[in-house]
Amino acid sequence: MHIEFRHLRTIQAIHEAGGLARAAEKMNITQSALSHQVKGLEDQAGVELFVRRSKPLKLSPAGQRLLKLAQQVLPQIEALQDEFSGLREGSTGRMHIAIECHACFEWLFPVLEHFRRSWPDVDVDIRPGLAFDALPALLREEVDLVVSSDPEDLAGVTFVELFDYKAVFVAASNHPLAEKPYVEAADFRGETLITYPVERSRLDVFSQLLIPAKVEPAAIRQVELTAVILLLVASNRGVSVLPDWVVREVKYSSDYVTRPLTRNGVTRRLYAAVRTDDLDKPFMDQLLKLAGDEARKLQAV
Repeated sequence: MHIEFRHLRTIQAIHEAGGLARAAEKMNITQSALSHQVKGLEDQAGVELFVRRSKPLKLSPAGQRLLKLAQQVLPQIEALQDEFSGLREGSTGRMHIAIECHACFEWLFPVLEHFRRSWPDVDVDIRPGLAFDALPALLREEVDLVVSSDPEDLAGVTFVELFDYKAVFVAASNHPLAEKPYVEAADFRGETLITYPVERSRLDVFSQLLIPAKVEPAAIRQVELTAVILLLVASNRGVSVLPDWVVREVKYSSDYVTRPLTRNGVTRRLYAAVRTDDLDKPFMDQLLKLAGDEARKLQAV
């Protein structure tokens, strides 16, 4: 037996209309064509689907079984059609984000809060891009956007500039290095450096300062949360290097000081890596704009 979606729609329409004439009008076909379709379906099934000479027209037990199938399947088909329509129009989709910048969670959450209000039908998820290779995952379409400060030349991937930031030294206000106008690599030799639990190559203090200078801190302590890092720094348990927008509140606290790294400072740029083909999606464009707006707010504080 070969059942098509039109057969299910026919059974449902006749049941709801209570007769062939009204169902045919509802389906915008002739009553003769509808009768022919029902007869063909009954011939395939080998059973009658309607109780003849009943008013209104009633389904037979076999017809009731087919109606039940229609009521299960047709809503799913309609939902799928709506989803495909949304994809074509750019109103639905997926936005799975991998973050290689550990501190970026605090910056990204306000962005996503605004985003979800405008795009409620876009599936949003965040995956820390620290336990897997985020950019290869982007190429495999496992994620849709990667936040990174290390752009690469990858075919099919565009790195969109988000904002620049400075990596700054943070210490307790009574720390000896607080007296210096800026700190250098050698100043870390006797210090406990408090960092996020990230490999060294992804930490600005190592990639931009300590590794090139071949300097090793006295000790390294890894901490998950920015608030805890600042708590330990204020207690003189160590020093840290953080993005300037992360420690913006330090400016107004007497417990900490921030100092530039080196005389000229260390400036880094944050990017959103996106598959080039996805750049024209309306919700992708909106997310990138929101990200830039939020970044300017942080830097203005």
